[in-house]
Amino acid sequence: MLNDPVKRNVLLLAICQALYVSGTALMISTAPLVGQMLAEDPGWATAPLFFHHGGVMTMTIPASLLMRRVGRRTGFMLGAVFGCIGALVAVEAIYNMSYWGFCLGAFLIGWFNGFAIFYRFAAADTATQEFRPKAISLVLAGGLLAAVIGPELGKHTLDWLEPVFYAGSYLSLVGLYVLSFCIVAFVRIPTLSAEERRETGRPLPEILRQPACVVAILAAAASYAAMSLVMSPTPLAMLGCGFTEFDALTVMQVHMVGMYLPAFFTGHLVSRFGARPIIFTGIALLAVCGAVNLSGIAFAHFAVALFLNGVGWNFMFVGGSSLLTEVHTAAERAKLQGINDFVVFGSIALSSLFSGRILEDFGWNWINIGILPMIAVPLLATLTLARPNCPRNN
Repeated sequence: MLNDPVKRNVLLLAICQALYVSGTALMISTAPLVGQMLAEDPGWATAPLFFHHGGVMTMTIPASLLMRRVGRRTGFMLGAVFGCIGALVAVEAIYNMSYWGFCLGAFLIGWFNGFAIFYRFAAADTATQEFRPKAISLVLAGGLLAAVIGPELGKHTLDWLEPVFYAGSYLSLVGLYVLSFCIVAFVRIPTLSAEERRETGRPLPEILRQPACVVAILAAAASYAAMSLVMSPTPLAMLGCGFTEFDALTVMQVHMVGMYLPAFFTGHLVSRFGARPIIFTGIALLAVCGAVNLSGIAFAHFAVALFLNGVGWNFMFVGGSSLLTEVHTAAERAKLQGINDFVVFGSIALSSLFSGRILEDFGWNWINIGILPMIAVPLLATLTLARPNCPRNN
């Protein structure tokens, strides 16, 4: 495998994906708890996740355009530097009990993620058309390690710098980002030639009018928004039901397994059956997740629902990402991938912001009912694209 440059890149990027998702898993598990500790109004406990995803959203387009000029590797290394700075800002803010300082740290960590989210597309850059869905899926599968590393890191660093709880967790992120910087230095993806950089392809509105492009973006955005709506306030809901922080971190581990375990075969399913059936399956699983949460508040309900939530996200996201690679040329990929992830992380930012508010003002049941309108839009769009008389490209 290491002698094949494409598969070698996939392996290295999968390791980087594991480190990136480990840090993100630690954040989504602990940021609402830190927010609850620092915020005057507990309804805004999930707002640090809004700032984190807002950081991702604001960096997606600049990161994509920068990597078009300087290459994927240089961009990924720069992102790791941003991650280290953000983690140190978060540690300082927790020490000083500064809610807004913590939000700033979360925002800057989001800048790292704004580069790291392109690991999956970087793997597809040098892959054959047939291998692209598998390359994307295998890179995402690296996140399975994060199901163990991220929440476990949170558990063991929770009181690392006692008596200041959670500060040690964010200090540990610096180590993850330094390791990412070192590993990504060995990735070899050719930069675009001067001629390819000058060629911008079709106008963006023309690309976005393609039905397949619309479905790809909606599927990816809805998968993240619906997942975040339930995932972000789950630790708070569990604490409200009498469970401990360790219980919440364990459920988040189960969730991460659901997110990344299917990645070992989702790409094969996309190659065999196409993206649309996989997106449909993900939509159905997210609906079942909401039903399970509405049926009770035992530990098993939280664990099973979050597992299904993760699997549903994986099917929709891999299906949407694979579909997106089919509707652009090499010259068009930077602007389209940037717009795609801008929309995706804009949706997750808003979902994270309001999930805590909905939980505080309306309760847990309305969080899960809120899944339905989020998945209805991509469902209708995918059904429209599936019609025989609907052109795949304009």
